[in-house]
Amino acid sequence: MAEAGFESIIINIAHLGYKIPEALGDGSKWGIDIIYSDEQEDGALESAGGIVKALPLLGNDTFLVVNGDVFCDYKFNPDFDLGDDLAHLILVQNPEHNKGGDFGLEQNRVLNEAKNMYTFSGIGYYSSKLFNALDVEKKALAPILREAIKQNKISGSLHVGHWYDIGTPKRLEEINNQQDLI
Repeated sequence: MAEAGFESIIINIAHLGYKIPEALGDGSKWGIDIIYSDEQEDGALESAGGIVKALPLLGNDTFLVVNGDVFCDYKFNPDFDLGDDLAHLILVQNPEHNKGGDFGLEQNRVLNEAKNMYTFSGIGYYSSKLFNALDVEKKALAPILREAIKQNKISGSLHVGHWYDIGTPKRLEEINNQQDLI
């Protein structure tokens, strides 16, 4: 993220979250500021709940969210412009564990249903407007996105490079064994 030009990174921490600040510190080692949004007492708030809790730290500008359990070569853009959209999702080809996909994509618009479905990568650019009316509570992101998609307020693009969901010990081990990617 520092190499891409980001100056400040907010990391949501929950279960065993104290280990992340111990490992990463304040970010000065990379020339960035790392701020932690602590969910340890709340319990993991899921994606939308975590974003809502972190909103006071995020400000009103477009912000990027990257799930902690993805490994990819996507080029993050610190100056991404949403225009009038509420979000821009990065989609990928469907992996073995999600063959049906999550969303469609036609002319850079994300659809809830389409002939060709793709998997949400866990990478998205967001406007705080998408989350402003929500309370801090355990809340999934997908229903919020699907509602905004119905209003044609979500754009998207297809990333065709490397992307891996490493959200299970087995998939993490597989990526760690692919030395050419690391």
